[in-house]
Amino acid sequence: MNITRLVTAADAPALAELLRVNREFLAPWCPIRNDDYRTADGQHAVIQADLQQHEQGSKLPHVILDDSDRVIGRITLSGIVHGPFQSCAMGYWVSASHNGRGFATRAVREIVQVAFEELGLHRVQAEILLHNTGSQRVLERNGFVQYGMAPEYLNIAGRWQDHAMYQVVKPSSATG
Repeated sequence: MNITRLVTAADAPALAELLRVNREFLAPWCPIRNDDYRTADGQHAVIQADLQQHEQGSKLPHVILDDSDRVIGRITLSGIVHGPFQSCAMGYWVSASHNGRGFATRAVREIVQVAFEELGLHRVQAEILLHNTGSQRVLERNGFVQYGMAPEYLNIAGRWQDHAMYQVVKPSSATG
């Protein structure tokens, strides 16, 4: 059973509520956002922009679902590049009430499979805050390896923070 699917405009109210309820939980891991971001209208605008990029082939914006098909978070492949690079970046979050219950691990496994099998990509990367050991474990359970550290990589929680760089590469079928 899939636990991710393409985000739709109809998901805006559920996502806005999740972001509102989980504001403090997500704050250490996310950029500072204005209050409009956590409204249904704000999420509708985000979803519309994401779906436009999806139509252009540069983003795969999904929601994460619980066992009852309720939206519990987001997982997105962005910066999708074809040609010789065949790569993308991945970001995700789940609600506090579903954190630590395997949903992120399952969602990452599923979206990486989509990246490799459906999109034909060679590599998926993810950048994780150095102190976000939970997300590092999720990635490692899915075959990601740390390949570096980027100083002051993203402005998260109001300050530039270092990130561990992770990647998983599609297993090669080439023989020598």
